[in-house]
Amino acid sequence: MIKYKLACKNCNLTFDSWFASSYEYEKLKKKKLLNCHNCNSNDVDKTLMAPKIMNNIYNRKFQEESQNVKSIKKILKEYQKFIKNNLRYVGKNFAYEARSIYYSDKKEQKGIYGSASKKDLKELKEEGIEAEIIPWIEDKNN
Repeated sequence: MIKYKLACKNCNLTFDSWFASSYEYEKLKKKKLLNCHNCNSNDVDKTLMAPKIMNNIYNRKFQEESQNVKSIKKILKEYQKFIKNNLRYVGKNFAYEARSIYYSDKKEQKGIYGSASKKDLKELKEEGIEAEIIPWIEDKNN
């Protein structure tokens, strides 16, 4: 795990974020999947950082943070399990299906989940259709 201090060029917010590796950061940056949690801008870059020298205090803090990450992942996986068991998966047709449900006279009992672009989500919001972004962790059996 690697921690970077990131800065949004749009709203000047600085924040910390963890990545599996520097390669993972670069991959997310290239795919424009990094965004500011304040203004949702993709114009986010790493800032200058001082290297950390390992010591016992740092090791304990790192272990605590690692435990926090594990517990957050566990909670996210529980949410994912609930979502998979209780909602209908619509894949990349999420925006279309959400509109179909919203504008239909018969409201569907079971909710839906899937994937949509930021543009689709913005348009849904403008139409008054509620949709949320949920972090999704892929199962890796390594």
